[in-house]
Amino acid sequence: MTAAMTVARLTRRAVIATAGVAFAAGTLMSAALAQPLEKATVGALALSSSGPIFIAKTKGYFEKEGLDVDLKMFTSAQQVPVAVASGDVDFGVTGLTAGFYNLASKGAVTIIAAQSRDEPGFPLSAYMATNAAYDAGLKTPADLKGKRIAITTVGSTFHYMIGLLAQKHGFTVKDVTMVPLQDVPKMVAAFKGGQVDAIIAPSTVSRQLATDGAGKILGWVGDETPWQLGALFTAPKTMKDRRPLVEKFMRAYKTALAEYHTAFNGKDASGKLVKGPGYDELLGIIADATKQKPEIVAAGLPYVDPQARLLVDDVVNQVKFWQSEGQVDKSLDPKSVMDLSVAGE
Repeated sequence: MTAAMTVARLTRRAVIATAGVAFAAGTLMSAALAQPLEKATVGALALSSSGPIFIAKTKGYFEKEGLDVDLKMFTSAQQVPVAVASGDVDFGVTGLTAGFYNLASKGAVTIIAAQSRDEPGFPLSAYMATNAAYDAGLKTPADLKGKRIAITTVGSTFHYMIGLLAQKHGFTVKDVTMVPLQDVPKMVAAFKGGQVDAIIAPSTVSRQLATDGAGKILGWVGDETPWQLGALFTAPKTMKDRRPLVEKFMRAYKTALAEYHTAFNGKDASGKLVKGPGYDELLGIIADATKQKPEIVAAGLPYVDPQARLLVDDVVNQVKFWQSEGQVDKSLDPKSVMDLSVAGE
């Protein structure tokens, strides 16, 4: 056999071997892709603050992590941690309430990452005065001391926002009269009817009331008292028994957070919010999920941390506040309601 024939035979063998390896790799890849997606459920409210979850679902970020995530929608913040505690959903993302911390004190839920927050320059929640109260001297958020303020329920995010304002201006929630009315539509009705002096209302609601001439916007919670409004949470048992699932969910969630942040949270040199890459596409996704017009959603887009970082000090303050209000057991260690290991904190 000549040297040329030997080289040719060796070359053919190398090609065949390489093809075999490539075929095997392709087979393994196809088999991996054919693996069924791991199922998971997440509870949320139909609000723009849940936007990163809607983005991760719609753009396939969960699926890329091997997850088939089902969204389960709720109508109040307290329903979501209850669903997590009962095992009805694997994850929850919503505003933090006294009820949440009560469940956390029983070891039923734990915060694993941030959701939205009230941040300076982001008009998410407004302090509003009725026209009569404004004319009588209610001109600034600090003037809410001694006034009647509509809220949804005791222990709600509205309750805490009043508590934060009181902490800043040297009074307590006992120096105001909170009027629990169960939901925002009833708060609006009481406001329009003059049964209260003020409300704290979501951006879309407050802007409409101001446009209708029903009252005056006194300021924004994010400018007055920034705080950690919402969080992503799960059950401690899920963290222990299904950590790979939690890690996959977190990767998809953080991908969506970063995209949301780039599109919606950018500012120019003057501090004015500007549209970033993907703005219209992502706005459409959130509008579809919340069943609101895009321009309505755009008026109240909250701030989100692109890396899911939590305002830990504020969460500690929340727990201490609810304890002082008699809403949460005083023995609860504020740091015990968080497990941020998967979020990278």
